[in-house]
Amino acid sequence: MSPLFDRLVVLSEPIRVRLLRVLSREELAVGELARVLQTSQPTVSRHLKLLDGGGWVLRRRVGTATYYRLVEEELPAELSTLWAVVSAAVEAEAEAPASLYTEDLRRLDGVLANRTADSEELFRRLGGRWDQVRRELFGEGFLAHLLGALLPPEQVRADLGCGTGALLPALAHGAAQVIGLDREQAMLDVAAERTAELPQVSLRRGLLDAMPIEAATVHLAVCALVLHHVREVAPVFAEVARILRPGGRLVLLDMVEHDREDYQSTMGHQHLGFSEAGLRALAAAGGLRLQSWTVLPPDPAAQGPGLFVASLQPLAPPA
Repeated sequence: MSPLFDRLVVLSEPIRVRLLRVLSREELAVGELARVLQTSQPTVSRHLKLLDGGGWVLRRRVGTATYYRLVEEELPAELSTLWAVVSAAVEAEAEAPASLYTEDLRRLDGVLANRTADSEELFRRLGGRWDQVRRELFGEGFLAHLLGALLPPEQVRADLGCGTGALLPALAHGAAQVIGLDREQAMLDVAAERTAELPQVSLRRGLLDAMPIEAATVHLAVCALVLHHVREVAPVFAEVARILRPGGRLVLLDMVEHDREDYQSTMGHQHLGFSEAGLRALAAAGGLRLQSWTVLPPDPAAQGPGLFVASLQPLAPPA
């Protein structure tokens, strides 16, 4: 037979026309189509195989399920013309009382309503396990990339005391350049492996009070859980003020003031955290202005002191 007769054969079976009419309105799985047409899943699958082979429907896999859809705008011209004639005739018949086509759409509404109920039941059943399920499906790295995408693009960013480079991939998203600075070569070696496929990341060995970074080149500097290891903080802030561009910013994450003196001997801490007033004074001595200070909510699983996030900018030069 010619291709024309092949197409006419496909549309000569009423159940296939009903399938196409429903699929022109909604993307559905085989089981859902079986409920809409009130027939068996094997029957639906058999007819879908013909429709799929003839180019009438689109398929999409979601897990173990396959969803089908008729997208009229994406049909080949010859199929689109034929379907326009057939569907117009079908819609005219659907206006008759108790039409089978009308019942199809009524059952379609029911199937879609059950979808919502099934989704709500899924979330009720998972409850507090949802975070775990999402981690199992997608990992956790996407959160850092999501936050990185919120930063203005084409910036120069610096992670001061980058350690093994955990923050560098997130900072690299959309950045023109990211500088990872640390004094320990062993840490930088690990960071180099982590960022091997990120050409915008450069790693530098140096001290925070004598940074190998050009003046007025950095838009955003980040210093996370590092400052309490530094004996003299004001010179570090002076260096940050030097490398920041006009309007640049330092985001600082560290511990709030605490009384765990053993940290000084067991972990080499030079400061038992920082208070807001104390940090403001240290920043001013180094040429920075404390813009914001936020104490983070406690993490029930954390064993260390509480944390804060602060934002600082260079002091305006004298007029």
